[in-house]
Amino acid sequence: QVQLAESGGGSVQAGGSLRLSCAASLYTGNSYSMAWFRQTPGKEREGVASIDTDGIANYADSVKGRFTISRDNAKSTLYLQMNSLKPEDTAMYYCAARVGARSTWWYDYRYWGQGTQVTVSS
Repeated sequence: QVQLAESGGGSVQAGGSLRLSCAASLYTGNSYSMAWFRQTPGKEREGVASIDTDGIANYADSVKGRFTISRDNAKSTLYLQMNSLKPEDTAMYYCAARVGARSTWWYDYRYWGQGTQVTVSS
């Protein structure tokens, strides 16, 4: 059974930093791309960053230069380092996984965590 569990969310002032983690339990033998998404009430889930098995990453324009996605395959853990946080980064952040190439679209991902809340105050 595939399981994803996010941690590391919290409240921070603008300009601060947070590091999100996603502990993944995935089927062996498959190659999974992984991603972070975020969502605020009433809005569609938005892709933040994605990374494939070789570590090649892609970022939303809104977070480029501030966020860094990485993965430790040995620890089966995905990370999102978030620096220079802004109030507009406030959202529920979700970890997601899919077999195959990375994608920026939420509907391409089959496996999801429960989310971790990030709140940035001005």
